[in-house]
Amino acid sequence: MTPGVAADRDSGPAAGAKPRTGGGSDAETRPPTAPGAADWDEAVRLLLTAEDITLLAHVSPDGDALGSALAVGLALRELGRSVRVSYGDDPLVVPSSLEFLPGQDLLVPHTEVPEEPELVAVFDAAGSARLGLLEGRAKAAGALLVVDHHASNTRFGTHHLIDIDAPATAVLADELITRLGATLTADIATALYTGLVTDTGSFKYVGTTPETHTFAARLMATGIRHDLIQRAIWDTCRFGYLKVLAAALAGARLDTGAAGGLGLVSTVITRAERAAHGIRLDEIEGVIDVVRKSGEAEVALVLKEDDEGALRASARSKGAVDLGRVCAAFGGGGHAFAAGFTAYDPPAEVVARFRDLLADALLPVAPAQATPGDDA
Repeated sequence: MTPGVAADRDSGPAAGAKPRTGGGSDAETRPPTAPGAADWDEAVRLLLTAEDITLLAHVSPDGDALGSALAVGLALRELGRSVRVSYGDDPLVVPSSLEFLPGQDLLVPHTEVPEEPELVAVFDAAGSARLGLLEGRAKAAGALLVVDHHASNTRFGTHHLIDIDAPATAVLADELITRLGATLTADIATALYTGLVTDTGSFKYVGTTPETHTFAARLMATGIRHDLIQRAIWDTCRFGYLKVLAAALAGARLDTGAAGGLGLVSTVITRAERAAHGIRLDEIEGVIDVVRKSGEAEVALVLKEDDEGALRASARSKGAVDLGRVCAAFGGGGHAFAAGFTAYDPPAEVVARFRDLLADALLPVAPAQATPGDDA
């Protein structure tokens, strides 16, 4: 991501023991939307008995997806397991804002993932399509564990650890690491903290709870450089990004009549504009978080043309529109207030259709002051 985007533990309890949580309630009071004890026990059994483990983040991974996968990968390696981490992009490129993440020696390109893996665990992907080139191999796995916090998750695995109240998948990854009995090292804490600050927007989004801050404090107590993590994610970019951002803002359009009069602000970033300044697609994820600042618009939409000409859409709502529903109409999804999709029609047609769908996605609640994390 680019600007505006995007306690010590000796060893965790054994499977079935009550874990220390990173956010949310204790196991006894978890809602039905969260994993039960049997779900956790089975996930731990799978990971501790498999001879070969593949961990996947979603395509174009953000800090929560890649941070969670690498954290669990580091924990499993610590426990002596054979593990690899990958995602279905070709080529496999680590986003520039995440190049500091530890554990990258675990990363392999999609071609090095077995065609029929023994065990695959997927992090932060609401649907199998988010696995890109590895979707088929994940579906061919002997067991497929899905670890996620999206309400729109399609439960595409054979086993699931899904908690829609968790502010980040990193919270679930932390509990899994605890139950596996691994030590919380500074490297693991760095990866988990990256996921947490990414999907809480540095703790400013509405899903942030007191438990979220307790989790962050425990991670910071390992000695991680939280300031450097935050700087890399939010406050560092190449000069060319500023030029692309300037063009995106110059081309932004405000439609005050959209979303029942609540307003829509939108813009388009072409591949030609990116190419002119040498900027990759992953480097412009943060544009949406600048555009969405417009006080006259409830909804923000950024269409980013990829290298093949498809439009990667990122959408944000301040709390009055269910964008997960809107984006699902395009074959995408995500959270209610942070979602996305891929489209292939001309940008003007995509914006027009998106606008038309907003009227039927209005929520009967007052707008929130912040939105959930960026997964789209």
